[in-house]
Amino acid sequence: MGSRIVCLVPSITELVCDLGLADELVGRTGFCIHPWETVRRIPKVGGTKDLKLERIRELAPTHAIVNVDENRREDADALAEFVPHIVVTHPLGPLDNLDLYRLLGETFGREAQAARLCEEFERALDEVRKRTWPPQDVLYLIWRDPWMAVAPDTYIAQMLALVGWRSHPLHSQDRYPTVELEQCAGHVDRVLLSSEPYHFKERHIAEVAAAVPGADVSLIDGEMTSWYGSRAIQGLRYLADYAAAAIAR
Repeated sequence: MGSRIVCLVPSITELVCDLGLADELVGRTGFCIHPWETVRRIPKVGGTKDLKLERIRELAPTHAIVNVDENRREDADALAEFVPHIVVTHPLGPLDNLDLYRLLGETFGREAQAARLCEEFERALDEVRKRTWPPQDVLYLIWRDPWMAVAPDTYIAQMLALVGWRSHPLHSQDRYPTVELEQCAGHVDRVLLSSEPYHFKERHIAEVAAAVPGADVSLIDGEMTSWYGSRAIQGLRYLADYAAAAIAR
């Protein structure tokens, strides 16, 4: 008898499918949207931070996959009362994807598929590392009103560091600090407007450029920079191409 998996982490739901476990996935959050043609038929059990615990109980999962940052500790504790296996994940940087692939591969008997993903990730990472990246200072915005950025110890910032980009503010007690755009003028080479969790659009570029004169302002695909899991492989290549094009402007 196979596993019955409820995955409560959007990027890991995609990884579960890429490991060949889609048929064992019985529940997901409303934010688990990739791969859409596969997950659209899988029942939703709320959001990452507002789970419908009774709905999950009805699905009788053998495993629930949670993440330290995405999900609430109290929800994980409540799940542990009726789900036999709680798989806790907490990738902090790009290299942690290798352990993530192996963890799920070993948990669900997909070691060979996990090994292939590790090889693909390492090839993509080598491609990035072989290139020379001039150091630049960047402000990666994830929210508007108030403006919020990412601190250097976040997964996103560590992805950006692979192409030589230092995330501002350089020193912050918060992982996702509130910033004053005007105070960043003269301190950053470029401002990156993410597509998530706030969906920045073309109309925001002029607004930010006026507040941070002299900085290059552009939109960036947030899934490619913030989603760990199998999408991180594509994300590495996306980021390298994006950075090369940005530097050439």
